[in-house]
Amino acid sequence: MKLVSKRRSALDHDILKPAARRIELIERRLFLKGSFSMGALALLSGCDLSANETAEKALWTMSRWNDRVQAKLFRRNRLAPEYPESAITEPFPFNAFYEQSKVPHVDAVNYKLELLGLIGDKKPWRLDDLHALPQVSQITRHICVEGWSAVGKWGGVRFSDFLQRVGADMSARYVGFKCADDYYTSIDMDSALHAQTLLTLTYRDQVLPAKYGFPMKLRMPTKLGFKNPKHITAIYVTNTYPGGYWEDQGYNWFSGC
Repeated sequence: MKLVSKRRSALDHDILKPAARRIELIERRLFLKGSFSMGALALLSGCDLSANETAEKALWTMSRWNDRVQAKLFRRNRLAPEYPESAITEPFPFNAFYEQSKVPHVDAVNYKLELLGLIGDKKPWRLDDLHALPQVSQITRHICVEGWSAVGKWGGVRFSDFLQRVGADMSARYVGFKCADDYYTSIDMDSALHAQTLLTLTYRDQVLPAKYGFPMKLRMPTKLGFKNPKHITAIYVTNTYPGGYWEDQGYNWFSGC
């Protein structure tokens, strides 16, 4: 019996051994936020998911379980810390899935924000119209999946106000984003309606620089950095799970607190 048990243990170890990297992709966001799950601890010995379909299904199931747990823990009225101007990081880092030289150029004059899905008024929005709305600002910390963080000052339109203005279905499950650099992501409606979630139009009281997401970036201090899309060209509301650029590659979808 002990021999069988040892063989089974060795087999389990061989199946799970190569997974450290994939688990890191799925769970590192939670670890950085102090929310590392019991499921991740159970699977941390990891595996190359392409080599084991059963393990891959298990990891995706656990990732979805983590999403549900984080959603249950999330509180729309729980605010992330805000900081004085003296705490702003200089320079605020550039971060993307490409080099800074490849930042997309968006023509401000011809720019129109497209609205799709479960939204009552789908009229496109020009930048001047967005800047004419009531503006708020915040100095909050951006936490990157790569392990660094930085404090910046962001200004723009409270996203909940914008969604209400355009007649978005607030009972829908998801809000998705398409971007000029081919990035895409999505968030839950509760996170979209959080008081600190902004459609960012400025950085340090100046027009948002291209490297930080011109013409518009979604700023959510309650989520990890890759959930904050830049260069937004379209917003849609849906009840169908939209996924995301990194999420479709194994990153945890909720990635917030």
